[in-house]
Amino acid sequence: MAVKFNRATFSKNFLKKITKIKAPDDMLAEAKSAGLEKTLGAIDLITLGIGAIIGSGIFAIVGIAAAGTADQPGAGPALMLSMVIAAVACIFSALCYTEFATMIPVAGGAYIYTFATLGEFAAWMVGWVLMLEYAIGFIAVACAWSNHFVQFMHGFSNVLPAWLANPPIWLVSDVNTAIKTATDSGINPHDVIPTLFGMPVCINIPAIVMVLLSTMILVRGTKDSTKMAGIMVFIKLAVIALFVLVGAFFVKPENWTPFAPHGFEGIFAGAFIIFFAYIGFDAIATAAEECKNPQKDLPIGIIGSLIATTIVYVLVALILTGMQDTSGSVPAAFLAAPMAFCMKMAHQNWAAGLISLGSLAGLTSVLIVMEMAATRILYAMSRDHFISKRFQALHPKFKTPHVLTWTVGLLSILGVLTLDLNVAAELCNFGTFTSFIVVCVAVLILRHTEPDRPRPFKVPFSPFFPALGIICCGGLMIYKLQSASSSALMFPVWLGIGALIYLYYGFTRNRTNENEIHKEIVHNKQQELIK
Repeated sequence: MAVKFNRATFSKNFLKKITKIKAPDDMLAEAKSAGLEKTLGAIDLITLGIGAIIGSGIFAIVGIAAAGTADQPGAGPALMLSMVIAAVACIFSALCYTEFATMIPVAGGAYIYTFATLGEFAAWMVGWVLMLEYAIGFIAVACAWSNHFVQFMHGFSNVLPAWLANPPIWLVSDVNTAIKTATDSGINPHDVIPTLFGMPVCINIPAIVMVLLSTMILVRGTKDSTKMAGIMVFIKLAVIALFVLVGAFFVKPENWTPFAPHGFEGIFAGAFIIFFAYIGFDAIATAAEECKNPQKDLPIGIIGSLIATTIVYVLVALILTGMQDTSGSVPAAFLAAPMAFCMKMAHQNWAAGLISLGSLAGLTSVLIVMEMAATRILYAMSRDHFISKRFQALHPKFKTPHVLTWTVGLLSILGVLTLDLNVAAELCNFGTFTSFIVVCVAVLILRHTEPDRPRPFKVPFSPFFPALGIICCGGLMIYKLQSASSSALMFPVWLGIGALIYLYYGFTRNRTNENEIHKEIVHNKQQELIK
């Protein structure tokens, strides 16, 4: 008979089940038979890494980190220090990701690393939190893409029809952004934003269109998606170089004083928000199962992309804060598209137009990589019976999880209609910090439980470096949780919802699967006895 089970109740057996780990060898065996095509090399991984990291952070969020918002102070010119702090917090976690990715090259990233060390419940919660990092981050990037598209179209006011060059704000923004834009322009929001049952209604059409296009590209295959990302990476690096070279002639040194207008509070707040600009190197780990030579190529892809982007970020921060005074209030246009705004203020409209175009290319590559990461994590969770096995279905021609990809795309459109860009970016950061901390902990655990397992790459100076990763990421997250911002209140709620879903769905689903496996084993033994 099959082993009976009850719904999740606190007991010795319950604690045993939720802490049940999944052996790395079992993960590797499943991945071998899964059918995902191995198409990615070292250059592809670096392209994906830079494509994911250099995007909305440097083209949009950097303005918010420098100038601040109503909920938090900005770093001002000290944004350079904020970036270095965020990069240091990343590097220790990046080393831990690299050790795991080369040791267990399986789709899922931090989710599967947690399953191998901390057990079923912790794995589910990390997978749930990763949806903040990738799915919510994907939505935030789509909204940032829309902002830059609007800035780009403004440059053709003398050529295009007015409705296209200057579209109604309720068709190109979320509700909060539309209200702020109208207010900053001295317009009553109720005069330009329609309402439904007394509630303002906004439909961010450019963001929705880009979500659909990104989804269609990903369905066609990872290799094709990487080629597309490669083209976008080249364009955006050229545009960033243009901003640094041209902008250097319009820097006003007086804008760098005061260097830290809000002191350490502003610097750490800036480090928290700019951390969003570093999300991406961990997305490479989620594609490990599709690498041709993961043991060699993954370390190059993860660490190389992180170092390259840090250098680019510091240069942009130096020029940006030198062109625009960020010690006080700034225009809404600076927060939406800071690099293009600075060029317009310097009367370099040609450069502003090229930067807007490059921003669109850069954000497009981020959209592709972040949606791919979200689908690969959910694919791994489906394989572990946390969600329906229907999501494991691969496209007959392209060998991609097309059902899951379309599901993520359609749910993201719902998020575009309801989420605020600033809150989405901060929620994304909470998810990232949590996953980084868990991966650092998991490295220490597996070093103890399986010391003899082959490790093509090992984190140097362990346990010192993993501990520093925990301290850096944990410190920034605790600092932000002490504030009264919307994201700080929503993150614990998100965790609570995830725990309830596990207790009332995931736990029961896994026990049902165990029963089915048990029945199959019993049936096979009975058939052998009959023979």
